[in-house]
This record gives sequence, C-alpha cells and structure tokens, in this order.
Amino acid sequence: MVDINKLLNEKYEKYFEYLNEKMIMEQIIKRGVNKKEIIDAFRKVRRDIFLPPNLKTRSYDDSAIEILPSQTISQPYVVALMLEFLEPDKNSRVLEIGTGTGWQTVLLSKLSKEVYSIDIRDSLYNFASERIFDIFKCDNVKLKIADGYNGWEEFAPFDRIIVSCSTDTIPPKLIEQLSQNNGLMVIPVGSELHQRLKVIKKEGEKITISESIDVVFVRLLRENK
Repeated sequence: MVDINKLLNEKYEKYFEYLNEKMIMEQIIKRGVNKKEIIDAFRKVRRDIFLPPNLKTRSYDDSAIEILPSQTISQPYVVALMLEFLEPDKNSRVLEIGTGTGWQTVLLSKLSKEVYSIDIRDSLYNFASERIFDIFKCDNVKLKIADGYNGWEEFAPFDRIIVSCSTDTIPPKLIEQLSQNNGLMVIPVGSELHQRLKVIKKEGEKITISESIDVVFVRLLRENK
C-alpha cells in the first residue's frame, strides 16, 4: 500500500529544497555574496524550518518576516551579507545578539567553532531551542535570555560579534568584549526607521569603523528601559 503521508512529506521536502536553492541563486549569489562556506551553510540550513506553519508559504520571500510583534526573521540577503562581513571561521568564538527563531544561530554554528547567542525575550526560546538542538544537533551553541546590550562577559572575549537588532549607538560593553586580535563586529546603527550596517574592527586598542548598506532592523530592547 502506498504511504500517502510519506509521499506528501517527500514532495514537501523537495519543494522547499528547490525554493531554498532558488533563493540562494537569485537573492544571495546574484547580489555578490558567493563565499563557498556561506553558500554551503545556506544549503544545509533551510529558512522554512525556522518559520511557524502559518508563515511557511512566505519562507523564501526576499524580505524580513515578522514572526511576533517586534520579532522578525531577517531578509536572506542581509543575513548572508552580514555573515560575509563577519568572516567567521572554524576557530571563531561568536557572540550573537538576537537569537530570534534560531536561523542565523544555526548558520553561525556551521561556520564557527562556538556560538553564544542572547535574546532578551523568551517568546521564541523553545521554538529556537528545538531547531538548534533537536533538529540540527548543534553542540557548539549556548543560549541565554538576557539584555544583549551587556553582551556575555562570562565567555568574553569574542572573535566575532553579530547584532541582529538596531541601536542608536554601538554598545560599549560589546566593544569591550570584542577580541583585540582582529576582532570583528557587524551591527545596524541608527534611528528606529533607518540604520546603516556598520563593521567594527578591533586590533589591540585600535578601533576602525566602516559602513555598508542601509537596513531596517527591529530595535535592541533593554531591561527596565
């Protein structure tokens, strides 16, 4: 007897694999992000897995998608570009501010030695944890519910810091916790409706800042603010 559910699941998987590849080719590679390690990570970590059932049909939209009020999954191209600027490698210890659904967290786990991810809200913690630990079996990730503005001092310094929420200024604690040995941070900085993606490089005591594209991210929330 034919197992209809199995056939449907196989068809579903192939459909999203196709959409994922189409996204990679049209939204990422054609726009100039083509580093092999990053592309390989996107092929292994499909975006649809990190969206709830009611939003699955929008999985490969060329835009950020609001999951809950003030919580989004970022635009694929912007995620890829930030990862390219971040330059993680298999020796990198990475701090991520803004776990969200866990999509970028798992991408980072494929590109880095260790990932320490913080989110101030617990509304998506179980959703993200299931995908990070149960589905993708990431044994190099630690999660924490806390104010990301303060970083994660216990495990500092970090070779790389990536911030997936915007702020008016670069948090001093994150600068402090960035490694002095070619440390890199990628962060959107600006007003609520308009930010610039900034890349901060730290070498010894020297800090250099460069700018990239205009972006719009949800705000970095603070405890008791």
